[in-house]
Amino acid sequence: MLMDSFGRAHTYLRISLTERCNLRCQYCMPAEGVELSPSTQLLSQDEIIRLANLFVSSGVEKIRLTGGEPTIRKDIEDICLRLSKLKGLKTLAMTTNGIVLAKKLPKLKACGLNYVNISLDTLLPAKFEFMTRRKGHEKVMQSIDAAVDLGFNPVKVNCVVMRGLNDDEICDFVELTRDKPINVRFIEFMPFDGNVWNVKKLVPYAEMMDKVVNQFIRVKRLQDHPSDTAKNFRIDGHCGSISFITSMTVHFCAGCNRLRILADGNFKVCLFGPSEVSLRDPLRSGVDDSGLKEIIRATVKRKKAAHAGMFDIANTANRPMVHIGG
Repeated sequence: MLMDSFGRAHTYLRISLTERCNLRCQYCMPAEGVELSPSTQLLSQDEIIRLANLFVSSGVEKIRLTGGEPTIRKDIEDICLRLSKLKGLKTLAMTTNGIVLAKKLPKLKACGLNYVNISLDTLLPAKFEFMTRRKGHEKVMQSIDAAVDLGFNPVKVNCVVMRGLNDDEICDFVELTRDKPINVRFIEFMPFDGNVWNVKKLVPYAEMMDKVVNQFIRVKRLQDHPSDTAKNFRIDGHCGSISFITSMTVHFCAGCNRLRILADGNFKVCLFGPSEVSLRDPLRSGVDDSGLKEIIRATVKRKKAAHAGMFDIANTANRPMVHIGG
């Protein structure tokens, strides 16, 4: 098991497949985009599978594919198929913006994809274009419906809430859960390089929750798993559920079981920590599996008890979210 010095077992690995994205969401990157790593510096399919196998054989049970936008990687189906065959892996998930997901999802499911998170920050097409600097709202809605129709349960919808942009739509998003097995996940706005984070844009969990309970009756807290990042709720009479990701105001570091491999092969043990260790370089220089596992274990051991406060995070150099992986 990949244990840190605080007794946390790490069973969840997020792998970014690409730094590229077909949207330009305001909370993810600056309007001019970001400098991308040369393709030769990104992990190949074989390298991804080899590293994933090392983590799974060390106790990882869940892998989530992220980006950038993972569905724009041409070998995404092959990657899913090979990962799904790793002995010991129980869950293969993906976070996507949904732009091209609808047409790819049947094949991805056949290749072993178990769960899908679809990012959507507004239900209004014009506002979608403003927030993402691209068109595509209808395609995302079609992807959500396609995931429901294909039996994904729940279909998770990630909504980053920002004051003055989409905080007036919280209850409209809750309505998505009334008749469909959708889990809307409201995410506090987090600081990353290039996204012009400001505490005035942050809508705290408590404020979001007040909006919900003021409009919906019988909002019931569900039992959360100790490693959950989300605080989960169900509204009586609704098919789906809602959750709140409270990274800024109520952190959940004590139960963190997550690790990250970036598209360039760098290894991060904390989303908000600037520290990264390259796995690509030793892999390409001929280090064997035993040596790579030792690098991984040593890095996990150095994981801190908790991330810094939101104001310290905002002033700490970190990569843009599109580089780190959603």
